[in-house]
Amino acid sequence: MIERLLPSYVACADTYEADAPAGSLYPEEARLVARSVDRRRHEFAAVRACARRAMAELGLPPAPVLSGHRGVPLWPDGTVGSMTHCDGYRAAVLARASEVRAIGIDAEPNEPLPAGVWDAVSLPSERARSALGVDSPAIHWDRLLFSAKESVFKTWYPLTRIELDFDEADISFRRSHGAATEGTFVAEVSLTAPGMPRSYEGKWLIHDGFAVTAIVLPADSSV
Repeated sequence: MIERLLPSYVACADTYEADAPAGSLYPEEARLVARSVDRRRHEFAAVRACARRAMAELGLPPAPVLSGHRGVPLWPDGTVGSMTHCDGYRAAVLARASEVRAIGIDAEPNEPLPAGVWDAVSLPSERARSALGVDSPAIHWDRLLFSAKESVFKTWYPLTRIELDFDEADISFRRSHGAATEGTFVAEVSLTAPGMPRSYEGKWLIHDGFAVTAIVLPADSSV
């Protein structure tokens, strides 16, 4: 599913399976979740199994994917990537740093956000534009907005190490011509950081009960 949102030079791997093969974690990865609940350990292992498949697609040997501050994945030298997991879906994507500066992906269940979350994650301008969903009952635009902001954060934070709040990215969506459940979005970020653009373009898709978003920042995208 995730490959539909990404260019061919980005390696993609996903799964609808909840568990990874037994023994798929490296010892140093297993230590990171040794005290976690079973659900957390299963999703952690499954998404890293996807990461290893993406490495193989790029012709790279398998390697552990540890976590930095705020859980940022630590990818092999010379690569950039992103991971996501939610109930029923896990995905990892990877590209060479010579081609891509950063990637952010996110998947969410295509369901309404819990009560009270919509106002907490959206701007007045975004709430005004939510009427886009009036004729699309199959799309929960509030959840799609949340996913897009997660993709923005996953693109922004590894490069800047600056926190980005929900109200610091203004998202606008468009549908692809002739497609009801996929399209593009633009995120305008109000923060400034050296070498970082203020505008980010991404893609979105509703498929198999999930809302999926992705941003690819090309290697030559600094300002």
